Amino acid sequence: MPGLTPFEVRRPTAAEVPVLVSIPHTGVRVPEDVAAALAGSDMAALPMTDWHLHDLYDFLPGLGITSIHAVYSRFVVDLNRSPKATPLYPGRFETGLVPTETFQGEPVFRQPPSAEDIERRRQLYHKPYHDELLRLLKALRHRFGFVVLIDAHSVASVANRLHGALTGEIYLGDRDGQSCGEWLRQALIDGFSEQGLRVAVNEPYKGGYITDHYGRLEEVDAIQIEMCQRVYMDEGRPAEGPDSPRFIGAGGRLREVFSILLARLGTRVG
Repeated sequence: MPGLTPFEVRRPTAAEVPVLVSIPHTGVRVPEDVAAALAGSDMAALPMTDWHLHDLYDFLPGLGITSIHAVYSRFVVDLNRSPKATPLYPGRFETGLVPTETFQGEPVFRQPPSAEDIERRRQLYHKPYHDELLRLLKALRHRFGFVVLIDAHSVASVANRLHGALTGEIYLGDRDGQSCGEWLRQALIDGFSEQGLRVAVNEPYKGGYITDHYGRLEEVDAIQIEMCQRVYMDEGRPAEGPDSPRFIGAGGRLREVFSILLARLGTRVG
């Protein structure tokens, strides 16, 4: 068993609201056996990490919002993929429950993990995260009657096997309108636009497993936020993230976006 719980939950420090934020790709811990199997120093640098997002979103408790974020790297297991390896985008390249290639097509491991190892990782890391995520959702839904789930991500702007170079800043995904009501999508579009950030919807990201799976639950509105990493850091120097001059400003802009969301939410709560 790993020596560390594969997630961290941050509780509200202000009056609780029916919003839960999941950050599944911010983890950087890698167990020794997985680290030993990585395909060299380039993979040991953990490309595909959503760098420092749990720090960028550290304002959430003060708004009454609950959050859960990953501790382990997505190279251990990808928390935003189906445990049954069901494709999100049939016919299109995508990484799996345990990614064996990066978005650039580079091998992640010297030798891909066995089916038995993948199942072990699912049990140790994937299942506990989703058990807790579901528990938090149900608790908020029980208290408020409904809940908003936001799955927060970041992405490098460079072209990869999924898309060309990203010229906008924010990419929202609601599974083509299937995972949330129009009000939530529009609240985020308005909020980010007011912050001077260009927003695209469902292209090239429609939302991953978390958005798709939990957005099917009754009284759950789920949406994915994909933010270009250049908004809050120098993409070529991920280790410097929180020290980047952009970091504090980006956190402030996000706080304003969530304040707009909560104002819209207030009309539903009332």
